[in-house]
Amino acid sequence: MKRYKRVKFASILGIIGNIFLFIIKLIISFITGSNAMIADTFNSGGDILSSFITFFGNKIASKPCDDDHNLGHGKAEYIYSMLISEIIILSFVIIFKNSIINLMTNAKYYFSFWMIIICIITIIVKLILFIVTNRIAKEENNLLMDANSKDHINDVIITLLNLVSIIFAYYNIYYLDSIAAIIISIIIIISSLKIFIKSYDILMDKAISNDIKNEVLKIINSHNEIKGMQHFNSTPVGYKYQISFTIFVDGNLTTHESHEIADKLEKEINNKINEIYLTVIHVNPIEEDK
Repeated sequence: MKRYKRVKFASILGIIGNIFLFIIKLIISFITGSNAMIADTFNSGGDILSSFITFFGNKIASKPCDDDHNLGHGKAEYIYSMLISEIIILSFVIIFKNSIINLMTNAKYYFSFWMIIICIITIIVKLILFIVTNRIAKEENNLLMDANSKDHINDVIITLLNLVSIIFAYYNIYYLDSIAAIIISIIIIISSLKIFIKSYDILMDKAISNDIKNEVLKIINSHNEIKGMQHFNSTPVGYKYQISFTIFVDGNLTTHESHEIADKLEKEINNKINEIYLTVIHVNPIEEDK
């Protein structure tokens, strides 16, 4: 519940901040006709949509398991993260194309000192949003917040590029405006593709990382009563994993004794490794001399 509330707070904060930036950038874009500012305005519009998607995606992902979704709704986090990346990629492909055309035609725009002021305001707002979302993303291991934090820090870079092009425009050097817009598009597309791939991997049930698997194996190997292990499997459950495997114990143990070993091992793994949501262990007997 704490995880849900923190992400909800950050998404609402993002909605408010991005709507504010979108309005002021849109006004200046109409006045000046700057390609870089138009790209930046589109970016803020995408950020508003991303914040809303984060809000609703987090709400669905936080729902507990039910009869139709036995492992909960955690994967909604990755579905909505993928949706965010797809929307951003599409919008910036369009901006990239228009920027190339404007660069070839050497398009000009009206310079205004208000553009510089808006860039500074944007950098301040986005740095604040980045600090908040990045902290939550790391502490809660939340891909939605990770996607948002990367988006915010990209916005800082984008606005800095925009600011440079505006300064050059003051000296009647306009081609840098289109170049800045092209660079902005490339940065955003690359970042969005990374989020898309990460979301895709989870939705396709990518196995747990080797580092975490080795942690599990280390715990298993620390128990001398366990003679062997086979059939290790892992399945993503939201931002955590369900793992299952078979252990071999002395065949002379009673059913109660052998299952007590498995129960203790399950609890130990779940308690020691934060990335594990559930551990399921099957027990097989083995003769000591084998």
